[in-house]
Amino acid sequence: MSLPTWPSYVINLDANTVRMSNAQAQFAAQGLAFRRIEAVNGWELPEADIERVYDARANAARARHDLVPAEIGCYLSHIDAWRAIAAGAAEGGFIFEDDFEADDTLAPVLAALTEDGGSDWDMVKLFTFDPDARLVSERQLTPEIRLVVPYRVPTCLIGYGLTKAAARKLVADAVPFFRPVDEDQKYFWETGLRVALTLPAPIKVGDQQAVTGTIGKARRDASGGGVKRLWRGLKTQIAYQAALRWHRRRK
Repeated sequence: MSLPTWPSYVINLDANTVRMSNAQAQFAAQGLAFRRIEAVNGWELPEADIERVYDARANAARARHDLVPAEIGCYLSHIDAWRAIAAGAAEGGFIFEDDFEADDTLAPVLAALTEDGGSDWDMVKLFTFDPDARLVSERQLTPEIRLVVPYRVPTCLIGYGLTKAAARKLVADAVPFFRPVDEDQKYFWETGLRVALTLPAPIKVGDQQAVTGTIGKARRDASGGGVKRLWRGLKTQIAYQAALRWHRRRK
């Protein structure tokens, strides 16, 4: 079996040693090497650093909810991974969050994507919560795996590939940000990236336990309830759907 020549990176907080061990086992089972990216702990960021990277005004006007510190740290962690790909010798790379589980197709998929080299994509996602979603186009990547363009880009960034050019573009445009990093990638007309997806997905979401707590729990604790919060989320979703339809019709 051929192995990918593009490097893989795993984002991991120092405190989450169990998740790092699990990720290491996933790669070792398939003979894949990786480099660890030390994640940014958003809870420990000074307020001045948060203000430098987070556009709270744009968030209030255009995002579904205020970002919690963990989401800000997560975004900064992905930026560090993008920088690693942008500065690397290879023409692309793969990024994983440390709570993924892989099946035995991961290594062949990464090898095929490396060989493909981003011929008609800039970012390729390795997971989606909706494998039966509407598609714009599709082609065979391997005899078993399709490379598809989803009508609506999946939210999750648990595993994905980037060309070096795409990584450089994301780094250049990332700061300041106002949405979660995975939400931002849904707005492909803003990033300018061609986003594809592998189906069936070679990875899935694994154990979510974390010493620092999960982003989802932090978000729920911070947001509370109320009509205002619900209206903000609905308004943002309506605007996104309208923009998505307009940009897909342009293709």
